[in-house]
Amino acid sequence: MLPARSGDQAFDTARLARVHAFLDARYVVSGKLPHAQLLVAHDGEIAHFSSHGTAREGGAPLADDALFRIASMTKPITSVAFMMLVEEGLVALDTPVHHVLPEFKDVGVYTGGGAGVPFATRPTTEPMRMVDLLRHTAGLTYSFQNRSNIDAAHRELKLEAWHGGYDLQGFVAKLAELPIEFSPGEGWNYSVATDVLGAVVERVSGQELDAFFATRIFAPLGMHDTSFQVPADKLDRLTDCYALDATGKRMLYDRGADSMWAKRPTLLSGGGGLVSSTLDYHRFCRFCLNGGELDGARLLGRKTLELMTQNHLPGGKDLSNLSKSLFSETQNAGTGFGLGFAVTIDPVRSMVPGSVGEYYWGGMFSTAFFIDPVERVHMVFMTQLSPSSLYPIRRELKTLIYSALN
Repeated sequence: MLPARSGDQAFDTARLARVHAFLDARYVVSGKLPHAQLLVAHDGEIAHFSSHGTAREGGAPLADDALFRIASMTKPITSVAFMMLVEEGLVALDTPVHHVLPEFKDVGVYTGGGAGVPFATRPTTEPMRMVDLLRHTAGLTYSFQNRSNIDAAHRELKLEAWHGGYDLQGFVAKLAELPIEFSPGEGWNYSVATDVLGAVVERVSGQELDAFFATRIFAPLGMHDTSFQVPADKLDRLTDCYALDATGKRMLYDRGADSMWAKRPTLLSGGGGLVSSTLDYHRFCRFCLNGGELDGARLLGRKTLELMTQNHLPGGKDLSNLSKSLFSETQNAGTGFGLGFAVTIDPVRSMVPGSVGEYYWGGMFSTAFFIDPVERVHMVFMTQLSPSSLYPIRRELKTLIYSALN
């Protein structure tokens, strides 16, 4: 564990150190989590960095350079890629999606059918626009929601399988054959929208998504351990990943030594496919906190990052009153959504310490990050256990970190 920096007055060192004991006792030693890694920084400088548990079953202690499947923490990176193209004048937030992906030209809103009965639809009130993909108001869904005939169709088609039958462009073609759940802009539903955004990046840039990420984002930012595929010479650093079985017992979901992430996926998922390290994602957070620049590499303008991290939900609403399904529980009161990030708009309603304008997200394997531009603080948390809703650890960590601020 790295203590708070000498001379850093942002944190009470003793209070910040409590997070180490908390993670050890509450989550790792108790067996709730297989391992954990936490980085806390102020003004881009690391104030706390600790590793807990073992990287693999019966293996060595978790190393500082361990690799983790970051799932939906991929989404902010894809959003940055898209906004880079916006800054180049190649596309805009109000561009209808079908102008770039004509497959979506005639998409309709679900009114009936499914389970063997042909879908019935009505025309959308407004076209699906790029901003709808970024803020999850496009009317799309995810297969794991288990709540509608449309996400059931996702499961039947194996539409979201990264090593399945669809590449990114094939995925878009098949997805566009299905109806959407509501007219764009009339609700919020966590969805494959960011995967569609990845296809937009491919079409507009003329590069496959992994190549765009590697050359335009990861190389300039020095994120050398972030990719869709773990190279053979780094596979020993990839942690084991776990999920719960039908009985609620923890099972091995993906073994690091022979991981499915060791080969290039057929579907390059801009919504959830990346592997990264805590230190790499720390660099991404620094880039964001710096207003689109890191170590002399500027990828976005300062005002673009400011735009991305404001609440873009229609009518200024929050997730608790606009969401159609997941993330509509009370604890998301006071939380809006920007262009690739959740955004805190009212810390009082969120019932967790924080700042107006703080932005964040997480992944299905319980990874998480937040960036607070007011306090100049950011956090990166890594572990590998699905579902992410199993424990309230994200809210607990935020409470501990904010309680340590001077």
